[in-house]
Amino acid sequence: MICTILAVLLLVIVLVTYLRAIIKLLNHIGGAGDSYLAKLRLGLRAIETETGHLPTEVIKLNQALSDTADGLVVVNKNLEGTISAVTQQKV
Repeated sequence: MICTILAVLLLVIVLVTYLRAIIKLLNHIGGAGDSYLAKLRLGLRAIETETGHLPTEVIKLNQALSDTADGLVVVNKNLEGTISAVTQQKV
């Protein structure tokens, strides 16, 4: 029974030691505000903030481009009519 208790105690000590080492490593990687992971997170947040308005603006842009395309179709028809009239005058 004493051997079992010592084995369990040794297992707990080893687990705590390795968990502390893992936590220390993870804090070194991204826990502090000056780590590369924190800087990356800050940069990605800035990109998200700066580009957050794009979905609504793209809808407006698509509508404006559709209206422009419709206007260009009318201009094209007018130019075709003008070209046709000019070519008929030469004959």
